[in-house]
Amino acid sequence: MRKPPMMSSFILFSYFQKIQLVPRGGRLHEMNCPCKNTTRDVFTAGSGSAHKETPMLWLQKKDFKQYPIWASEDVYVRDKQKRQMVSLCSLRNSQNTGFKQAFIPDIQMYLHGELLNQSEWNRLAYFNNPFGFMDYTNYTGIKAVVDLIPKPREPLLLPRGNPGCIRCAVVATGGILNGSRMGKEIDAHDYVFRMNGAVTKGYEEDVGNRTSVYVHTAHSITQSLFIFKKYGYDSAPHDKGIKYVLIPEGLRDFQWLKGLLGRTTVSDGPYKNRRPWMQYSGEFDENRFYVLHPDFLRYTRNRFMRSEALKGSYWAICRPTNGAFTLFLALHTCDVVDAYGFITEDHSKYPNYYAERHSKTRVIFYANHDYNLEIKTWKKLHDTKIIRLYQRQESPERKTGKPTEP
Repeated sequence: MRKPPMMSSFILFSYFQKIQLVPRGGRLHEMNCPCKNTTRDVFTAGSGSAHKETPMLWLQKKDFKQYPIWASEDVYVRDKQKRQMVSLCSLRNSQNTGFKQAFIPDIQMYLHGELLNQSEWNRLAYFNNPFGFMDYTNYTGIKAVVDLIPKPREPLLLPRGNPGCIRCAVVATGGILNGSRMGKEIDAHDYVFRMNGAVTKGYEEDVGNRTSVYVHTAHSITQSLFIFKKYGYDSAPHDKGIKYVLIPEGLRDFQWLKGLLGRTTVSDGPYKNRRPWMQYSGEFDENRFYVLHPDFLRYTRNRFMRSEALKGSYWAICRPTNGAFTLFLALHTCDVVDAYGFITEDHSKYPNYYAERHSKTRVIFYANHDYNLEIKTWKKLHDTKIIRLYQRQESPERKTGKPTEP
């Protein structure tokens, strides 16, 4: 294969362009080819061929030694709902060429019952989870669960304060926030996003206490209770009116959704006999619950965070972190985004988690995430003034912090 040409620092995947999507028995007419000089057409939700679709051949991850490149790799569902006017303060006004080329303002962010049919299943079956349904064999079962997901009645966020300008803080769990005293600054934003073990009680001075949006997987919302229990974490955030966003990481998340939205105990899988709604401390409301669309997750990875690890034997487990998906969700719903607690080049100076006041465990770079890529991506977004990334300017032992400006 010819080496791809030089490309934008943001468009890490632009060489592999999509070709015309041609249904043929539910399959793509052309597959697994690097295509160039082609036109990228828009795939709209609910579209498909007029004839009855039939299930495509089941693809298995074990049959591929590295990430397979399909002709439809850069095809994404677009949101047909009218968007709010872009504020003058919005990051969408960025003149950075790479960001402008990579960013899709009308990307379909949320999955719901109207967006999955046999044609869509066939299209998404070429991509491994959480980016599609490769390895999944039960279309009928998954379809029944997705049908339970309501179509969002309103945008995730609505303007507050400054007319039309939505200011958001995205708070990760990194130890860089230990002693930062950023709590008041974080809480001063219109909305605060958190994920995973979002400990706030007792840590308000450093991380604030507000949570507007909590992003999670079935695994993270349950396991965080065990991992962070010793730090006083006894439940997921449950501020009044909070909005919950689920990343459908794998089959277990659809099993979780079936119980959560059907208000029944989980019937199979690792959460069997669990009552999912109990994890939300009485604040679960399906009208304030969102599930990220596999296309949004794949778009985030392909255009902003495509890892070299996809060329290796661990390709199937490699994906951006929950924090990364949360940050890109904010980039598509907010005008101004400030990121706190995300990994930086000097991460070794700090504890793994900000909640570690009396210990310091090191950050372990597991194979399922490309942390070095995330370090570079956050720095790049900061340097190009897309986001403002919190970075320490002093030793953590001094217990003070100051964010640097891009």
